[in-house]
Amino acid sequence: IRDRYQRRVHGEGQGVWRNSMSLKLQARLAASILKCGRDRVWLDPNETSDISLANSRTNIRRLIRDGFIIRKPVGVHSRGRWRKLQAAKQKGRHRGPGKRQGTREARMPSKDIWVRRLRVLRRMLKKYREARKIDKHMYRELYLKAKGNVFKNKRTMMEYIHKAKATKLREKTMHDQLAAKKAAKVLKRDKLALADTKKREKDKESREAHKAAKGSATEAKKESAKAGKKEEPKKAAKEAPKKEEKKEAPKKKEEKKEAPKKEEKKDTKGKTKK
Repeated sequence: IRDRYQRRVHGEGQGVWRNSMSLKLQARLAASILKCGRDRVWLDPNETSDISLANSRTNIRRLIRDGFIIRKPVGVHSRGRWRKLQAAKQKGRHRGPGKRQGTREARMPSKDIWVRRLRVLRRMLKKYREARKIDKHMYRELYLKAKGNVFKNKRTMMEYIHKAKATKLREKTMHDQLAAKKAAKVLKRDKLALADTKKREKDKESREAHKAAKGSATEAKKESAKAGKKEEPKKAAKEAPKKEEKKEAPKKKEEKKEAPKKEEKKDTKGKTKK
């Protein structure tokens, strides 16, 4: 009944009153073919008679191809005002008590904040492990620390990683230095022990040589002593008269010395008597 009444059909910039006819079917088919809503389908008002005769999809496709049915562009939904409002809210505007609805926990649950922070930290740990910046042991340690609320954000975790790596490197260098010193000491001790053993062997050889020389000297002395014992009786027989002559000679000298002394004593006595 409604289609029998006259209605206003919008043409190209001007309204025209015509005898309207129902184009519901054609609009529905066109919307399904063009894959858009009914409001975006434009039916040419000058070709209503041809459009009304199209009662199948093939006919509608032909009309679309001819340009009698068109899909309108999407209407502009400007976000400029929204961006302006968000920029103001970033500065703290429109966030007073009058704009708040719900408790602080309801507006931004603390659990949601915790989940976001933990996901950020775990994502960072995974990336570092894949990049070989940390090994699996440090990954496990940092994972548990993040779970235990040790790190406030990514910056604190990065600082901890840098410090841990620096301390690990320092400990490694110190350990290497100590190992090198220990090895040098062991080498020096081995050298000293080798030199000491060589010296002892040398001393032992010299002692043995000295003993051998001493033994040969004692043997020679013994042999000479044995030979001397055999020659002693002959020498004693030869030297006996010489010794007797030597003993008699000093006795004669003493007698000669005593004789003038007696004469002097006699002279001294005669003088005193006079």
